[in-house]
Amino acid sequence: MYATAARIERLKPPGRRAFVPWLFMLSGDVQALFKGKAPLPWLGGAGVAAFIALYLTTVFTALDERRRHTRTPALALAGLAAVTYALGIGYAGDWLLCFPLLSLASGIVLRGGRRQLGPVILVLSASAGVIAGLRGGPSDSLTVSYGTLLSGLVTAAILSLFETVAQLRATRQELARTAVEKERLRFSRDLHDLLGHTMSVVVVKAEAVRRLAPKNLEAALGQAADIEAVGRQALTEIREAVTGYREGSLATELDRARSALDAAGIEAVVRRGGPPLAPQAEALLGWVVREGVTNVVRHSGASRCEIEVRGGMDRVRLEITDDGGGVGSRATGAHAMSAASADGAIGGTGLKGLAERLSAAGGSLESGPGGRRGFRLVAELPVDREDPMEAEIEGARTA
Repeated sequence: MYATAARIERLKPPGRRAFVPWLFMLSGDVQALFKGKAPLPWLGGAGVAAFIALYLTTVFTALDERRRHTRTPALALAGLAAVTYALGIGYAGDWLLCFPLLSLASGIVLRGGRRQLGPVILVLSASAGVIAGLRGGPSDSLTVSYGTLLSGLVTAAILSLFETVAQLRATRQELARTAVEKERLRFSRDLHDLLGHTMSVVVVKAEAVRRLAPKNLEAALGQAADIEAVGRQALTEIREAVTGYREGSLATELDRARSALDAAGIEAVVRRGGPPLAPQAEALLGWVVREGVTNVVRHSGASRCEIEVRGGMDRVRLEITDDGGGVGSRATGAHAMSAASADGAIGGTGLKGLAERLSAAGGSLESGPGGRRGFRLVAELPVDREDPMEAEIEGARTA
């Protein structure tokens, strides 16, 4: 933990105080003022004081995220440039070192703006070289010009690099948070679909056991055996859902739906036609059957439920209808929202999760009243394209 904290600390960009020591480049000028070697020392002292104040203002405001995009850094930089040219032209000599400091401040203010930074640094470098050549000789001209060019570009490059690294780190953290949220959503949907259906089947079959036990012990024992089988299968499915490896089967879910409907005293009519489906499409439609039948058993009060799967060359359609009373006895959840979903809207936690899954796979989910009575759930899914559910499951496996 301490090693990670130390590494993050090293990756932080240089702060405002890191650029203050560069002002010691002007120590020779200050000594010349105190020794009286410079003409008009009071004017030179005022110029140095103004340069230091403007330099610090420029650097501190340009490195402050709250004030970086205000006019203060640019105005301070303009004032710093005016003082630099005045000192360079008026005094020359060591005062020409103000140009590299001006270039450094320009790199801080204009970092990230390549169109502005390049021309500004070139103008500063060229003008510093010209002033040094006129006042200090050819050797001073090359040194000052090169130092001015290098200080601005290097400072801007270093700060931009640190800021880019910080942005990439923030983006990586955001992607990690998004992946965690996506996995939580997948897990919650799987648990809702698994436990909701399983517990409904267990409750229905337990009621059947209680109802049949006084009359037909053999039939009651058969229902109890079904409860045991459903419980064992649920444990397996929950383990698979936790690891992200679960792939349902439409045929298996249709068989379970018929068993659950029969146990609830609802006549089950299952029809399936069309070419074989890809495993991912079967798994997705299996979730729809599971959720739809669970809602019928729990809320419909129906006596008949029809499940029809029709597959074509391009799309497959799954339709679940019942003849329940909608908002009637025990009619809550999916059936209670019949009126609200007449326009195809999806409500309820389970149906919302199914709608999201189908939408991600290029399909659709509609629910609403099934004519005069009952409820209708329709899912459509393309069968001639790659199902994004495979990528979701594969991502969960490698997470």
